[in-house]
Amino acid sequence: MSNPPVVLDKTLPVKRPLWRSIVAVSWSFIGIRKNSEFQEDLTHITPLHILGVGLVAGLLFVIGLIVLVNLVVAK
Repeated sequence: MSNPPVVLDKTLPVKRPLWRSIVAVSWSFIGIRKNSEFQEDLTHITPLHILGVGLVAGLLFVIGLIVLVNLVVAK
């Protein structure tokens, strides 16, 4: 008995690596983003990655500002 040929479903979204989420969040922090890239990210990046990367980036931004203020005040 022969098995029917396997057809790959190309409609399934391809999971992007975490790096793609970091790039998307960094562009969002700057405020510059092409609409086509934004639409592509909506279909490929999971909201959990965006939330995690956004929280970490926000935390690093606040820590960076605190360090910068401490350096300026110390002089």
